[in-house]
Amino acid sequence: MDSSIKQQSGGGPSQYSYSYNPTELASNFQKLKDAEDKKKEDPVANTTSSSDQGSNDTFVVASIQLTAGGLETNQLEGFWKRAQEAVVQAVEKGANVILLPELFLGPYFCQTQEACLMNLAMEEDDCFIIKRMQILAKTHGVVLPISFFEQSGNALYNSIVVIDADGTVLGKYRKSHIPDGPGYQEKFYFTPGDTGFKVWKTRFGTIGVGICWDQWFPEAARSMALMGADIILYPTAIGTEPQDGTIDSADHWQRVMQGHAAANMVPIVASNRFGTEILLHDDGSGRQQITFYGRSFITDETGEIIAEARPDETSQPIMILTASYSPSKNRQTRLAWGLFRDRRPELYDVLKTKDGKL
Repeated sequence: MDSSIKQQSGGGPSQYSYSYNPTELASNFQKLKDAEDKKKEDPVANTTSSSDQGSNDTFVVASIQLTAGGLETNQLEGFWKRAQEAVVQAVEKGANVILLPELFLGPYFCQTQEACLMNLAMEEDDCFIIKRMQILAKTHGVVLPISFFEQSGNALYNSIVVIDADGTVLGKYRKSHIPDGPGYQEKFYFTPGDTGFKVWKTRFGTIGVGICWDQWFPEAARSMALMGADIILYPTAIGTEPQDGTIDSADHWQRVMQGHAAANMVPIVASNRFGTEILLHDDGSGRQQITFYGRSFITDETGEIIAEARPDETSQPIMILTASYSPSKNRQTRLAWGLFRDRRPELYDVLKTKDGKL
């Protein structure tokens, strides 16, 4: 056992670390789901809607960064409360479109292959996360792209639903690119998405959403830009590499998305988690850990970072970044540069191949 893992997993919760055992986590998830299901809230019918329409063709986007630090071992209720509190805090900062991190309901459970954790998946129509977030969206008049672990028949997906400011679910995107490596064993849990890339016309503008590993693929961002995205959002869970502690991908991670923004002249928003999540053996000793580096950020349409959650500034479990955009001004700027006018799609057949051979 790694001595650093043993040291961090011992004792009570710390400000920036959280520990979990897969079996206990799955059990606590079912308890949380049972409690939420008993509330039987109607997500739309009995909720007063906010009529805030934004102003002067501008809207405010918020990137939310959360940590599991400080929560009790195997607890999930704290994740759920923090996510809801974060939405309300973002509203108080004037946000109209609010992005939470990937799979925010609990720890990033894909560190290893644990069949019991497949029980965390929910059918879309039976997902209490979506129902509760519909109420928050309608109450506050905000747009919420919501990440959840989806079950559909015998398939499991890493999915997003987009909830408009009136509480209506506009549609769903299923993660297209599924990673598989030490600490990020998503191919065990998730079927590759079958929705294709999507954009949605919301009250405040047209948004595109990719999920974590999607953010490394320029084809995804270009597709959403071509479909008319005014802004592209990436909920994320990324941090250290368990097999090699010398790897720090944070700057690279930011730069690849800055490139998407610059190449497509579309602003990018990324929301990551922060802090150390420790996977435990059944005896309570440390087994493996990932330290999520945060670094959530927002760019303008040229790729310049205009808001960022710096590690040395992280002192609260909830961090909120905001920026204001004018979709019409961004569209005019994009048209003036001619990047989409001068595309040559008939020359790009090679992009449809795996090996570059036509």
